[in-house]
Amino acid sequence: MNKIRRILPLAALPLALLAACATATAKDDTTQRQLRELVDRNEITALVDRLGSTLDEGRFDDFHAIYTADATAKTPGGRADGVDALIAQASRNHTDDKRVQHFISNVIIDLHGDTADVRANLIATFSPTATAEPRTAPEPQFTLGEVYRFDAVRTAEGWRLSRVETTPVWSTGTRP
Repeated sequence: MNKIRRILPLAALPLALLAACATATAKDDTTQRQLRELVDRNEITALVDRLGSTLDEGRFDDFHAIYTADATAKTPGGRADGVDALIAQASRNHTDDKRVQHFISNVIIDLHGDTADVRANLIATFSPTATAEPRTAPEPQFTLGEVYRFDAVRTAEGWRLSRVETTPVWSTGTRP
């Protein structure tokens, strides 16, 4: 009987190690999943931020690094299907005769594996382009508050936006 009592703890040792390894693996998997979600959220937020600065600076060819080739847009500026149509629409609505500044905040991302639903708030101000030094634009003629809704998808090149839709919430001034 003494011999059995000495062997039982030794027999239980591999089972205890196996259980400990399984727990460690589960924790590692949870940590890896959380890190992946943080990286995904950061990359998607960076896309939304880059969209705002791209629109502000008129660098519409950068849309190829923000949108998928078949992306769609539905905004007060019109509807567009395909990234080239999005570039044409943005070029029409963000001309050199006015300065536009996009303030994007409260980005909320709901991840679903390789896709995501994104919501953000937008305030866009429209001012005439400054003609005299210093090149500070005059007071905005029009300010618009909207809700942005995006679909994002993971591609071989990284995350890209595949749909953008805006819903106007309020405005002040006269739309240029």
